[in-house]
Amino acid sequence: MKSFGNIAKDGQVRAVASGALTDGASVIINSDGTVSVVGGASATQALGSATVFEAASTLEMESAFDSNSNKVVIAYRDYGNSSYGTAIVGTVSGTSISFGTPVVFNAGQTTKINVVFDTSNNKIVITYKNDASSDNGTAIVGTVSGTSISFGTAAEFETSDAGQQAAVFDSTNNKVVIIWRDGDNSNYGTAVVATVSGTSISFGTPAVFTSTNLQHPSIGFDSSNGKVVIAYQDISDSDKGKAIVGTVSGTSISFGSAVVFESGATTYTSTIYDSNAQKIVIAYQDDDNSDYGTAIVGTVSGTSISFGTAVVFESAASSFVKAIYDATAQKVVIAYQDGGNSDYGTVISGTVSGTSISFDSATVFESATTAYIALTHDSNAEKVVIAYRDYGNSSHGTSIVFQTGYTSTNLTSENFIGFSDGAFADTQSAVINTANTIDRNQTSLTAGQTYFVSTSGALSTTAGDPSVTAGTAISATEIIVKG
Repeated sequence: MKSFGNIAKDGQVRAVASGALTDGASVIINSDGTVSVVGGASATQALGSATVFEAASTLEMESAFDSNSNKVVIAYRDYGNSSYGTAIVGTVSGTSISFGTPVVFNAGQTTKINVVFDTSNNKIVITYKNDASSDNGTAIVGTVSGTSISFGTAAEFETSDAGQQAAVFDSTNNKVVIIWRDGDNSNYGTAVVATVSGTSISFGTPAVFTSTNLQHPSIGFDSSNGKVVIAYQDISDSDKGKAIVGTVSGTSISFGSAVVFESGATTYTSTIYDSNAQKIVIAYQDDDNSDYGTAIVGTVSGTSISFGTAVVFESAASSFVKAIYDATAQKVVIAYQDGGNSDYGTVISGTVSGTSISFDSATVFESATTAYIALTHDSNAEKVVIAYRDYGNSSHGTSIVFQTGYTSTNLTSENFIGFSDGAFADTQSAVINTANTIDRNQTSLTAGQTYFVSTSGALSTTAGDPSVTAGTAISATEIIVKG
């Protein structure tokens, strides 16, 4: 913590500048004791143009962002090439995306595909059901180079029917966690911990997380608690939506007790983590509420999870629900097939607050029947990439870039401290006019008028959100800082 230093003039303080300060700029105090100019960023919600990445019928796709190469990787079942497992590398520029050449990772019928990025090894991991090899659960490691991807040797994590899979990267333990519906064990929910080494992958011992018949499993990783969270439809218990917390230790995983988050039938679950709110969000189709698209916020504590109240984001049948967290916008983005609007591909963003979530207006991203939706957030381009099967264009594999609309600011209701008394460079000791002093570095003020600090740092006669009073003007250039 960098402490303030008193100087000769009453009401002024010195503090280290974090970023350059201009003369008269509105200033906040940061958590480390430095000071910064009040400011923010914003973006208008926008969509790019749809781009075909596979000019053939394309199914069961998933995607991930490789933050090492700043590329998007989409893996899919290429129905136009004997249903081979195929991957392609995409590059986002603005709201456009371009692709390299598709690469086959499994020369056999491939289903139940999932993709994650291992940030500790800078590798893509694809998991899938190898229909050409007894439906075994299989994983393979990919390395992105330029606009292409190469693969190591595939390894099996389940030598039996591994249906309906999902996977996530546990950044606390630097492991990949794979879950699936074990068709040769009463459709029980099963998980295994995977370790990447070079271009190879190995596995611990599979662990059953629910001894019930399940469907639609999904998995997210809560990085603040170092836990994985699995959501699923429990067919053995009236199709209820349930969630369970898993803890990785070495190459093993253990689980707490399952918690019901939806007492009605639940399908198409998608589980993600909002790192800003430090909450789990599960999006799903609520079959007992007219198949409406619904989301719920979960809070992990130890080996358990509790939930707020479910919120409907689409009052119509919503299928192929997929969610991702947009860390730039600090919003949850959900894409889905809108049964209330001709099965068009639709996207919506939401903001978590406490144990609830509120949503912006939905936007159609594809005016045709849309299925097998995949989402990833490109943190380099600060965009969300949507991949999907476009029934309006011969079921081709298609992708589109979505800019989430947002406005952000570093201003809170408590951190405004005054105005910079001069111009100061980054890391320089800066002088700040604080409470009850007169700042003489302003322009175009009206004497006797109360002014507020806007989220951009400008002074306004109208309170913003948050409402922060700057002080009262005593001339066109002077303001008494509020005490």
